[in-house]
This record gives sequence, structure tokens and C-alpha cells, in this order.
Amino acid sequence: MHQPKAAIVTNATVAPWYLQRLAEPLRRAGIEVVEIVLPDGEQFKDWRTLNSIFDVLLERRCERSTTLLALGGGVVGDMTGFAAACFQRGMPFIQVPTTLLAQVDSSVGGKTAINHPLGKNMIGAFHQPRLVLTDTDTLITLPDRELRAGLAEVIKYGLIRDLPFFAWLEANLDLLLSREPMALAEAICRSCRNKAEVVVADERESGERALLNLGHTFGHAIETGVGYGQWLHGEAIAAGTLMAAQLSAQLGWISADDVARVERLFQRAGLPVYGPLLAVDRYLDLMQNDKKVRDGKLRLVLLQQVGQAVLTDAAPQADVRKAITVRSAHA
Repeated sequence: MHQPKAAIVTNATVAPWYLQRLAEPLRRAGIEVVEIVLPDGEQFKDWRTLNSIFDVLLERRCERSTTLLALGGGVVGDMTGFAAACFQRGMPFIQVPTTLLAQVDSSVGGKTAINHPLGKNMIGAFHQPRLVLTDTDTLITLPDRELRAGLAEVIKYGLIRDLPFFAWLEANLDLLLSREPMALAEAICRSCRNKAEVVVADERESGERALLNLGHTFGHAIETGVGYGQWLHGEAIAAGTLMAAQLSAQLGWISADDVARVERLFQRAGLPVYGPLLAVDRYLDLMQNDKKVRDGKLRLVLLQQVGQAVLTDAAPQADVRKAITVRSAHA
């Protein structure tokens, strides 16, 4: 009788903690488990590492019906999902996110990608997981810096579409930082609900889904500009969100008090609110590689008010330059 296979993709940091916990029950169920352990870090989210996944899948005679399981954070999830989308033109995969950022954002919605030296997540595919299995106990072993980075994406949901959630985060941030289980479960559940509602309405990001990228155009420029892995994704998104908030204020959409309110929450979360001192022209050049650019026009997600975001190409370049300058002057 043919033995079914599953391939677990993880990284060298997560594997000692959780690889066998996931693999052993599968083996007991009669499934042959293929283990693929990648190096850890955003700098390895590239063609070479992706190809190493394909190498093992081919060497171990995996088939289109083999299920891939992504065990790890956003890098592992994105790469595993992209591998699943490509191998034999598509195979099933399951997300098992172990970081807060992956649990609230990157594991949900079917976006998969690798980075290019000229831009983050520029090469990828939409490929939905069959299941997202989140175990909040994995956050016990998560480093503080990674936990804080994940909070950037949690705060984002409140800013773009859920003002009551933003107020809840202001009231409960200390519980989240102390990893109080009920608070974490509530934050993850509300974040996933917000994302799922947006994705169901716009799976392929033709409209509303772009609002999930608040701070990401600026933030991806930061990650690329300083070198992948130097800033965590959530750290760059935090600084990028403050650039977006600054620009929104300059356009008269939100007040200086609103910007200060947003800044306070990110600061309390231990996240940067100023970007690195890259040249403004360098920011703008990298931002032109953003996936929201349409007909050569840079489109940005900005705040019409706290709790309501909008996608616009109406921001004058002079204002964009000023927002970058103001929000990178103290880095």
C-alpha cells in the first residue's frame, strides 16, 4: 500500500522546539514525514533557499498530492506557500505559524513570495492554505523583539478599519507584552477576523485588500534599503505607519493629536517610530517598486481618520518627501 507523505518546512531556530512535536503525530498516523530545515532570517528569503525546498521535494519523490506544512514565522510561511504554488504547478499546504506576526497576518490570506534585491515580496503567487493552525503556546518561546514586531501588524488592523479594536489595544497593551494568554488570544482572533473579512471581499488585492498595507510601502523601502534582516518586518512597518500618519496629517485628514496617539501606542509596544536615515530619493526610488504602483503612479494607504484607511495616488510628492524627512530625522 502506498504510504502518504507530508513535508514539513521549518527553520533552524524553530526546529529544535517544535519540529518533532508536529512530525511525530503524523508518523503515528502512518504518514511519511519529510523534514526540510532552512536557515533563519529574512536575508534567506530568496531563490537559492526556495530552490533548496524543491531539491528535497524532488529527491524524496514528493508528488502533487503531498502536503507541505509551513512551521515557523512569516519567512517560512511565505516561502513554503510559494513552493507549494510552484511545485508540479500546485500542491496543498498548511500554515502552522509560530510567531505573532505570522499568526495575525502573513499566514492568513494566501499571499506567498520571496524577496528580490530591488524589492521585498516582488516574486510570488496567490495560493491559499488548506488550513491555518495557530497554537498560541508557541509564543512562550518567542523572543521579545519578535513579539513586539508582531504587534505592529495587530495595531494596523485597528488603524485601518476597527477603531474599537485600536482602543482595546491601548487599554490592553501591557497584558499583550506580558503574554497574558487570554489577551493574546483575543488580539489574534480579532486580527484574523479583520483580515479574513477583507480577503474574502478582495482575495487578489484589486481594491480593498490593499488597505492591509498601511505603512508597508514605506516599510518595505526601509527593509530593502538597509538590507534584508537588519530591521524586522514589523519594526519597518511601525516606522512606515508613522510616515503614513504624518503624511495623512499634512494632507489635513487627521490631526497632530491623532499622529501623537498612534505614535504613543507604537512607542509603548517598543517599536521604532522613525525610519533609518536613508536619502529621501532612495526611499522614493525603492517605493516605486511597490506592488500598488499603477500606471507609474505611486499609490499609498493613508488614514482618513484613526480607524479608517484609504488608498490614494493624490498625495503630492513634496508632501511625501516631507513626511519621510520628518519621520526619519531622529533615527
